[in-house]
Amino acid sequence: MPINPDAVGAEGHPGEFSWSSKDSLLYALGVGAGAMDPTGSELQFTTENTNDVPQQALPTQVVTLGMGAGKGPDFGDFNPVMLVHGEQAIRLHQPLPAAGTAVSTTRVADIVDKGKACLVVLENNVADTDGNPMWSSSNTLFIRGEGGWGHQREKQPPANVAPDRDPDQVVSYQTRTDQALLYRLNGDRNPLHSDPSFAEAAGFPKPILHGLCTFGFTGRALLHALCDSDPARFGSMDVRFSSPVMPGDQLDVKIWNEGDGAIFQTCVGDTVVIDNGGFGFS
Repeated sequence: MPINPDAVGAEGHPGEFSWSSKDSLLYALGVGAGAMDPTGSELQFTTENTNDVPQQALPTQVVTLGMGAGKGPDFGDFNPVMLVHGEQAIRLHQPLPAAGTAVSTTRVADIVDKGKACLVVLENNVADTDGNPMWSSSNTLFIRGEGGWGHQREKQPPANVAPDRDPDQVVSYQTRTDQALLYRLNGDRNPLHSDPSFAEAAGFPKPILHGLCTFGFTGRALLHALCDSDPARFGSMDVRFSSPVMPGDQLDVKIWNEGDGAIFQTCVGDTVVIDNGGFGFS
């Protein structure tokens, strides 16, 4: 069956999942962390046995955890070639441990007709095994060829619009030409990021970088620039993916300080690849 607009509000069955120290190390490497960042050491994210440096997890790692846990809500079928990741938001209710066990529940928050496409908004809430909230996320899927059935959401003004002034900070990271092959080991094996023929069928000249990999690079920049590299200060991050990134591109994260948070964009040259970015402190 095609996308089912009546699935709004449907909730999947909770599922328990775990992650390890190795998973956290692999994620950090997948989003470009190394021995050093321009702001200082990153060994707390990339090693587990450095003297006097306890291992920590990058806050954005939550987007890779719990995928497939439990039984997700059914909202219909679609051709995966037509799927584009549109928006992503995360809220951390406590710092993410480097290893742990949690329970995830996913619900369909909205399905919106865009004419020749539709938006499916999935919300995910994660708690520890005692029921204490750990994080929540919202993931918007843009699915081409699945619209035309009538439900239009009232258009809202864009959030987190970049101010009309130079950014207060710019953090630049160079991605690797094989970045997508490394990042996919975190669980997203979509061939759009590895198979040239699949990427061509989706309209791209070659495999593109995962949007969530760009999200992770951007989160690293915010963590170091705004939180003094302390994950406990990292509260929330909202983005809209506006243009694809190719492995090997340089990412320039432009940050406008807003007192209790920040607005940001991520650019490749003059092209904005992450827009409407909002950051909040814990």
